[in-house]
Amino acid sequence: MEGFQSAEMEDLTLKAELLKILAHPVRLCIVKGLAGKRECNVSFIQHCLNMPQSTISQHLAKLRSGGIIKGKRVGVEVYYKLVNPFAERLINALFTKDGE
Repeated sequence: MEGFQSAEMEDLTLKAELLKILAHPVRLCIVKGLAGKRECNVSFIQHCLNMPQSTISQHLAKLRSGGIIKGKRVGVEVYYKLVNPFAERLINALFTKDGE
C-alpha cells in the first residue's frame, strides 16, 4: 500500500507543478492558443498577445522547461506545439463552454 501512496503522491506533485507553470495569464493564453493547433512560431504568438518578443520568450522557456510545449527550429524561426496531454485536457476543460 505504501508504494501506491508514493506513486499517487508523485503524480499529484507533477500535476501541481504543471498547474504552477500554467498559473500565469500569459502562459495560460499561450497554451490556450496552441491547444488544438499544430504549431505556432514566436512571431505569431507575439502578434496575438501584442507583447515584446523577450517577454514571450521568457514565458515559452518556462513552458518548455515544464514539458508542456516543445519547439522545433525551422531556419531562423522556432515553431512551438503543445505536447503535454494533461495540460491540453485542462485547457479544454477551462475554455470549453457547456453544451458545445
